[in-house]
Amino acid sequence: MELKLSIPNFAFPIMRWERSLRLIRDLEVNAVDVGVFATGSNLCPEDVLPDPSSAARRIATDLLHYDLEIADVFGIAGRTFEEKALNHIDVSERKAATEFFWRLLEFAVRCNAKHLTLLPGVPFESEDLEESMKRAAEELLWRTEAASKLGIVLAVEPHVGSMIATPELARRLIAVVPGLTLTVDYSHFAVQGISHDEIEPLFALASHFHLRGACKGRLQTSLKENTVDFPRVMAGVGKRSYGGYIALEYIWTEWMHCNEVDNVSEIIQLRNLLRGFPR
Repeated sequence: MELKLSIPNFAFPIMRWERSLRLIRDLEVNAVDVGVFATGSNLCPEDVLPDPSSAARRIATDLLHYDLEIADVFGIAGRTFEEKALNHIDVSERKAATEFFWRLLEFAVRCNAKHLTLLPGVPFESEDLEESMKRAAEELLWRTEAASKLGIVLAVEPHVGSMIATPELARRLIAVVPGLTLTVDYSHFAVQGISHDEIEPLFALASHFHLRGACKGRLQTSLKENTVDFPRVMAGVGKRSYGGYIALEYIWTEWMHCNEVDNVSEIIQLRNLLRGFPR
């Protein structure tokens, strides 16, 4: 298995976009996960969505300057998981999520990206989980088809706070949306104390991976505190001849104490650890 690593620009959200690219290249990784987030990234929707074509030209020029490829375009429309959720109960919120998707997809295509990650939606207390899941599946079905027609693989990330926060729920969603894949972030399961045995079946459904130190009760930790079995993760990925990117996905935000580690040092250590495993 060829080890293809990437680093997200949103690992360094208080740096300017161009400076974060220079740092990523200095960290000896040749691909970037481009995060377009309402909060927590140095690229926000206002930077990209009003004119996706112009934004894509600028981003592509910057990437070429630093000799970086795009591993993934990751879009988060709202400042909370509920805001502009693709399966929102409110029709106007779903309309805003739809507009966000179309503009983000245009941006991804014009950047020559091949992979796009979205959040899967959230459960709403006013209805059964099945209703929230059904509406998300309907929304993701046409999004998956639209992306595929343009040569882009669509994925959703199971995460804490989403309606597919467990491996079982993630498999259920994927089963009813043909062509949809997963961006598997191990930390969102590790923080819940979910075992590797439960997580590993998701590897076969993954088109992108996020890895970082994590443990029960902590979404992001130093490698010293980490309990994720990285050798086993990499062995499982290798068994499936996975050919996509693995993002060294340290983030920097107050949410869930994810601003309490040294991202640069932890990325270097994790990079070296993953490169040291046999392939």
